[in-house]
Amino acid sequence: MDIKTLKEGHKLLTEYKYELGEIDRGYANRTLYVNISDNTIKSKQVTQMMKEKFVGGKGFGLWYLWNATTPSTKWNDPENEIIIAGGPVCGITQYPGSGKSLVCSISPLTGIPIDSNVGGYFGPLLKFSGWDALEIQGKSDKDIIVCIDGDKGIVTIEEAPYEAVDGHVLGEQLTEMYADNEADKRNVAVVTAGTGAENTRLGLLNFTFYDPRRKVARLKQAGRGGIGTVFRDKKIKALVVKFNNVKGDLNNPFDQSILNRTGIKLHKEVHDLDSKQNNMRKIGTANIIEVMDEYDLLPVMNYQYGMHPDTYKIKSTVFIDKYLTQGVQDGCWYGCSLSCAKAADNFELKTGPYKGNKVTVDGPEYENAAGLGSNCGIFDPEAILELNFYCDTYGIDTISFGTATAFVMECYERGIIGKEATGGIEMNFGNFDSAAELLHQMSRGEGFGITVGQGIHRMKKLFVEKYGADEDFLNDIGMEQKGLEYSEYGSKESLAQQGGYGLTNKGPQHDEAWLIFMDMVNNQIPTFEDKAEALHYFPMFRTWFGLYGLCKLPWNDIVPADNKYTSEPAKIPEHVQNYLDIVYGVTGKRLNIEEMIMESERVYNFQRVFNIRMGKGLRINDKTPYRSMGPVTKEEYESRRERYDGQLKEKIGFDPENRTVEEKMAVLRKYREEQYEKLTDAVYKRRGWNLNGVPTPEHLKYLGIDFPELIDVVRGTELVSSDAR
Repeated sequence: MDIKTLKEGHKLLTEYKYELGEIDRGYANRTLYVNISDNTIKSKQVTQMMKEKFVGGKGFGLWYLWNATTPSTKWNDPENEIIIAGGPVCGITQYPGSGKSLVCSISPLTGIPIDSNVGGYFGPLLKFSGWDALEIQGKSDKDIIVCIDGDKGIVTIEEAPYEAVDGHVLGEQLTEMYADNEADKRNVAVVTAGTGAENTRLGLLNFTFYDPRRKVARLKQAGRGGIGTVFRDKKIKALVVKFNNVKGDLNNPFDQSILNRTGIKLHKEVHDLDSKQNNMRKIGTANIIEVMDEYDLLPVMNYQYGMHPDTYKIKSTVFIDKYLTQGVQDGCWYGCSLSCAKAADNFELKTGPYKGNKVTVDGPEYENAAGLGSNCGIFDPEAILELNFYCDTYGIDTISFGTATAFVMECYERGIIGKEATGGIEMNFGNFDSAAELLHQMSRGEGFGITVGQGIHRMKKLFVEKYGADEDFLNDIGMEQKGLEYSEYGSKESLAQQGGYGLTNKGPQHDEAWLIFMDMVNNQIPTFEDKAEALHYFPMFRTWFGLYGLCKLPWNDIVPADNKYTSEPAKIPEHVQNYLDIVYGVTGKRLNIEEMIMESERVYNFQRVFNIRMGKGLRINDKTPYRSMGPVTKEEYESRRERYDGQLKEKIGFDPENRTVEEKMAVLRKYREEQYEKLTDAVYKRRGWNLNGVPTPEHLKYLGIDFPELIDVVRGTELVSSDAR
C-alpha cells in the first residue's frame, strides 16, 4: 500500500490549535496533555515550582506520573501515563550530546516508575514545537497516531488502521508521509514500538532521526522497563512531531557566547583525543567488548563467567573492519561530534519475516553485543547484528531479551526445563537459530516466546510451579532485581558495582553508577564509607543528565588530556564545570557542584518515595541475586579457583586446603552477602535514609520536598532500628 493510500485511510478524531509561543531560557513553560480515551488535548502550565524542584526531563516525568496515578495503578490501567520530556538544555546544538529526552511510565516488569533516556530528534523538536513535555494518558480502542505540527501549531489524533507496526517500516512510512519533500524529512521525528512490544512485557520505544546520507530513518531506543508495551497496550501506533528550521539559538539562551565557547572546547578534545581514547567515532560504545573480557567483566553464559576464548570473534575491530560504515557523521542530534550512533548498512537478514531484505542496523552498542552475544554464548558478529535489528524493529529491549534468553539457556542446559517447556526449541548456549526463533515468536505472540517475554521474575515463578524447579537456585541465577533484567556487566568482584546495580531506584541498570574500574581495578574506593560516597555522588550526578536533556557519553567517554592529574579523575572535573557553564549559558542559573547534586537528590528521593508508594522501595527490594555477588555453582568457583581460594585466606582467614568446593563456596557466600549488607547500611546512611531504605522526613525537609503527600508515605512505612536487616 502506497503512502498516499495509507494517509487517506486516516480518520481525524480531534484537532487542537495552539499559539506557537517562544522558548525562554530553555523552557517553553507548558506541557502538552493528550488523553486518548476521550481525545482530550490541552495545554498545562509548567510552574515555577516544577522548574525549581524538578528541573525538567526525568523530574517532570515523575512529577506528572505521580499526580496521574494512585498506589493501586497498574501498568495497563488507563490512568498510567507515558511522559516524554527533554529538559532546559535539550536541543542546543553547540555542545555534544544535547538532544536527549527522558521517558517515564509505570513499568510492566517492575510495577514501579521506570525512566529511560533516548536520543533522536523527537525530544528537541517537541520543545521547538512549543512543549517542555508530552503527557499521554488513557487508552484507545483503535490504533491511533498523535501528530504535533510545530510549524502550524496543530495537534491531531488520527486513527491509523493500515500502517505497519514494526519500527523500521513504520518509521519510514510516517517520515515520508509527514515530510513535504526529501529535504523536509530531517524535520520529522517519529516514536514507534513494534509487534514484539504488543506480545511481551519487554517493549521498547524507537525514536527516529532521519539520516540524509543513508536516506533512511534511523532508530534510537528508550529501551528499559517495557514502556513500549505500555505504548502498544494504549493502542498508540506512533507519535509524530514536525518542526522546520532548527537553529542554534532556539532555546533563547541567557548567554549564547558561553555555549559557543564551551562547545568549541569539547569539539577540539573530541577531534584531538577520541582516536587515542575510546574510538567512539569509529565503533561507539562497543569499544569496550574486549576490555571487559580482559578484566573478567564480560557477561558470559548467564553471567557465569567473565571472559571467553572466542571473544576475539566479536571484538570491536571486527565490527569496525567488516560491518560498520565509517567516515560519516553519526550523531543522533545536531552538533554531536562524538558521533557514537554507529550503523551497519546493507546488512542482509537471514531469518524472520524480513529475510533477504538489506537493512540498516543501528548498532551494535556494547550492551547489545554483550547481551545478545557473549551472555548467550553467541560469538558471531552477524548473529548479533541480526538479533539487534529484530529486537529494535519488533520493539523489544535488547538488554532484557539477552539476559532473559541467557537465563533460559542455563535452565535448559541444567535440565530445569526441557522441550516440553520450550515447545521443542533447543535452547542451548550458542544456538543463534533458537534465539532468533524465540525472538520471532515474541513478535507473533506465540509459543515459548510468550513465556520468555514475561521476563525473568515471572519465569522463575512459572518454572517452580509448573516444572518443580528449585526456587532458591533460580533466585540465585536469575539476573533480575525489582523485576528488571540486569544490564551487561559482571559485578562479582566489585562490591561497589553490586551496590550500583542493587541500590538503584528502577532496577539493575548501570546508568546510575558504573564503578567497576574505580573499585576493582584502581582500588580508589577501598572502605565502605568511600564506596557509599561514590554510590551517593555518581547516581546523583548521572541523574542530573536526565533532568537537563544531556547524554552521559561526552562526560567520560572523552576526557581532557590532563584529566589523570586532577584530584578526582573519575569525576572529570573540567567536564563537570563545562556542564555548570552550559546550564548558566542556557538558563542564567549559576550552580555550584553541591547545588547540582542537590537538584538530583530531590528527584532521586522523590522517585524512592514513589517506589514506596507503589509497594516497593524498601530494603527487601534492594536484595540482589547471588550470581551478581559470587559463584553459584562449582563450575563457576573452579573457573576462578586460585582467586577465590586466595580471597578465603587473605580476607576471611579461612584455609581452603583439604576443603570441598561446597564448603569453600558457603564460606565465601556468607562473607560476600555480609559485605553487601554492610555496604547497604553505609549507602542508606549517606543518602539520608533509615535502615529500611526510607528517606527520613528530616532529609525530605532538607531537600525542600517535604510535601504532605510524601511525608504521609514515609511516615506510613514502618520505621525500624539498627537490626532492620
